[in-house]
Amino acid sequence: MKLSSSDYDLTTAIWHKSSYSGASGGDCVEVLDGVPDVVPVRDSKVTDGPALMFRTDAWASFVGGLKRGCA
Repeated sequence: MKLSSSDYDLTTAIWHKSSYSGASGGDCVEVLDGVPDVVPVRDSKVTDGPALMFRTDAWASFVGGLKRGCA
């Protein structure tokens, strides 16, 4: 299944900045909860740009690896 941010209406979405993003305003990643089957991720400095769409299982695996210190 090909995932595309254009397949979803994210215009009114309330994004959440990652707690791991820098506090100085740079290197910020935002994620969106509540979208069925996918986790949209975007660069907070480009709010009108596209979002990367990850399957929920792939995102969970990625976050789990970060928590375990695997990068």
